[in-house]
Parts: sequence; C-alpha cells; structure tokens
Amino acid sequence: MSSKNGIKFIKIQQNLQHLTLGKLCKFIAISGLVLFLFYIFILNHFYNHSSNHLALSKFIWPANSSNVTNSNSTSKIAPSPPTNISHIVFGIAGSLNGWKFRKPYIESWWQENVTRGYLFLDIPPTDEFLPWPSSSPPFRINEDISRLKSYAKIRKKFQVRVFRTILEVFRAKNKDVRWYVMADDDTILFVDNLVNVLAKYDHTQNLYIGTNSECITSNLFASFGMAFGGAGIALSYPLAKQLVGKIDECLARYQNLYASDFMLYSCLTDLGVALTPQKGFHQIDLHNDISGFLSAHPQSPVLSLHHIDSVNPIFPSLSRSESVNHLMKVAKVDSSRLLQQTICYRRQTNWSFSVSWGYSTHIYEMIYPRNVLVKPLQTFSPWRKNDRPPLFMFDTRDVKNNSCETPHVFFFESVKNSTGKSVVTTYSRVLPRNLPPCSISGNHSADFIKKIQVFSPSTTLKEEGKIECCDIEETTETTVTDIKLRACREDEII
Repeated sequence: MSSKNGIKFIKIQQNLQHLTLGKLCKFIAISGLVLFLFYIFILNHFYNHSSNHLALSKFIWPANSSNVTNSNSTSKIAPSPPTNISHIVFGIAGSLNGWKFRKPYIESWWQENVTRGYLFLDIPPTDEFLPWPSSSPPFRINEDISRLKSYAKIRKKFQVRVFRTILEVFRAKNKDVRWYVMADDDTILFVDNLVNVLAKYDHTQNLYIGTNSECITSNLFASFGMAFGGAGIALSYPLAKQLVGKIDECLARYQNLYASDFMLYSCLTDLGVALTPQKGFHQIDLHNDISGFLSAHPQSPVLSLHHIDSVNPIFPSLSRSESVNHLMKVAKVDSSRLLQQTICYRRQTNWSFSVSWGYSTHIYEMIYPRNVLVKPLQTFSPWRKNDRPPLFMFDTRDVKNNSCETPHVFFFESVKNSTGKSVVTTYSRVLPRNLPPCSISGNHSADFIKKIQVFSPSTTLKEEGKIECCDIEETTETTVTDIKLRACREDEII
C-alpha cells in the first residue's frame, strides 16, 4: 500500500516538474505584465490625488497669500464698454392731435441715425403728416387695449395706453439695450448728459431712475417716491424685462389710477424696486415764467425739461419752439455746463454776479452770499393755482421791486469758440431794470452794462456736483463785462 502511494507521489512530482518547466516562462511574463500595469495605475492615481490634495491644502492653508495664483487669472471676463447712446432706446408717448404742436420739441433733441426709439401715437398719421420726416423719431401706433379682459372697467384709457408703451417698446427687440427711457412728446431731453449720467449706474441691476415733482401737492397726490413720467424715466433692461412679464397682471390691479406713471410706480413697488432719485430730470409742474427756476439750477447735469407748453417761452423774445432750439444751440457746444450756476463778485462796485451758463446772467448791486443766490427767484407759480404754502420741494426767494434785491437780467444770445481753448457765451439785456442804484452798497449802478461775455474752458467738461468759480475781467468796453470761469482754489470761500 505504501509502495503504491509512493509511486503516485513520484508521478505527481514529475508532472509538477513538467508543468513548471514548460510554462514557467509564460507565467512569469504574464504576471510581470499585470504587475507593471497595476503599478502604473497606482502611481498615476496617487499623483493625481496628491496634486489635488496639495491644491486644496494651498487653498485652505495658504503658506503665503501673495504667492497664491488663480489658474483662471489669465482668462478674466472682459469688462463691458461704457454706456453710450447706442445702448439707450427711447419710448415717447404722444398723440396725433398734439404732435402738430410738439414736433419741434422732439426734433430739437432727436438725432437722426444716432438716437434709437419710437414715437407712440394713438391713431395713424393723416396725410398732412406724410411722408414722415427722418428728422422725427419713427412712429408706431399703440396696441388696441380693447382686447384686455379688464377693458370695460378701465376709466383712464389714455393713461393705460401710455403705460403699456413700455411693453410695446420692449417688444421691438432692439439689440444691445441697457436702458429704456420713457418720456412725453412735450419733453425735451439733453441726450449727452443723459448718457453720461446713466453710464455711472450698473445697467445689469433692477434700476428705476427719475425724479418727483417740484410741487409738494403733486407728490402728495401721487407719491414722494414716484418718478414723474413727463420728466423722463429710465428703466434698466433687466427691470423692463421683469416688468413686461407682469404688466397686464399689474394693470388689472391698478387700472383705475389716474396717471400712467403712478401705475408704473405701483407695479415696480410690488416688484420690490424703489426709485433711484436723480437730479436733473425736471417735471416742471410750474406755470408762467420759469426763468427764476432755470437761473439757479442745482449742481447736476440738466437731463430734461417737461411741460414746455404750460410755461412762458423760456427766452422772452422768442416763441416756445424757437426758445427750445435756441437753448439747444448752446447745449450742443457744452451740455455739461448748461444751466450750471456760477457765482462771483466785483468788490470795487459791490456787485454780485450769478451765471446760469447758456441761459442767463444776473447782476445784483449788492454783495449776496452764495447761500442766498442759490435759491431760485420765485418768478413762477405752482401747478395748482389754489395751493397754499409750502408750495415747492426746494427753497425760493420772493421777487422784490427794490434796487438792492432786484437783479439786472441778461439772457443768452450767442456762443462761439474763441481761441480753441475757450467757449464764449454772450448774454444781452432784454429790458431795462427801471430802478435807481442800490444806495446801501454805494450807489454803483449797473444800468450801463449791455452785454456780458462768459469765457469757459472748451477742453474740460464740468464734473457733476462740483461747482466752478469765476473772476470778473476788466475790459476796454465800458458796456461789456467779461467773466472767466475757472476751477475753484482749495479752501476758496465764494
């Protein structure tokens, strides 16, 4: 038994020896290849893991923050270019009956092939308006609001039509729009100033920009936080897009409000967007002579003037349309200084000078501090005749008929570039003052002054909110006074 088992063991051993010798090389080769591939895999995995771990450790525990760099630093997103006129689309609310009178107002500021937008009318133009001139904005007819479910309940159909103009101008699908500016057909806009002001805002945010009324009661009846539409309202593209999606739903809630700008304000308030106030928009809820208001403009670019038909011509010797075009002549030369007030003195004669650049110049036969002269003379009356004080959202001075408080008034006549470094605006006396000299300040009459020339820099624009100073220049012409605008010196008291 044992011998048989021994024989079997010997045979098995011989077979194993035969197997090892025959296939050993092949086995070793395959095993080596597998081990090699396994080694490569483990090494690669360890390297990637270590690299990621190292990067993460540097992020969490930077050894030296000045040496940490962002792998995407070379692929920064290029900043968007500054806002320019091509980024603004205007929506002008009008009517065919009013257009025959208001066309000159819009054409005074509309720039053919430059400004973009539309005049929205209630009905198609008749033959007297055709062919439609290229000097006017292209027109569109407002959509028929009778299809609205709430139409039967709408009391102010004209206001609803104007309100939905925002929707219609948005649907025009203009490219590269950053801002929609809404205004009326009796509003004049100062486009260069508007572009510069809007450029300081972030157009990617929900922004509702404008101003309220000059009159307290107008704001009281609507809201002190509302932008008045006639003065002009700027809506950023994201806000306009959001509003358009909710406009008819919102209209159903506010269809009976008395004004389109009140509807807009209410809708935007429901969307959680508050007014961003911007000086320079002017509703002009005023009547009669607004020369006192325009002669003491705040230190901000003038952006608009509304209700041109409701006030006297702003230049006494011209019609309304002529006055607007006259003002635009000087605005085209330097809109940054237009209506900006500059105050200086001629101490020898105790005269105070107040310059509203491009509009008027006043001479007072007495030294008045700046805090007095910045208050507008109340040559105008409030929007509602029976209002009681306080009337306005700003300080005013009463108009007096005495020699020391009544100014000599000169209005803008012409503008020219003198030497390439200066712009010369000339102001002429329209009417005599017909008062004796101011006895308190030495009886130095300014009656003999017929013209005033103001020299301003042609190479630099006026900065928003920054006042300029001026000097009275001596001249050989006894009837002409020269005033030179300049930057104020440090700590200079005016």
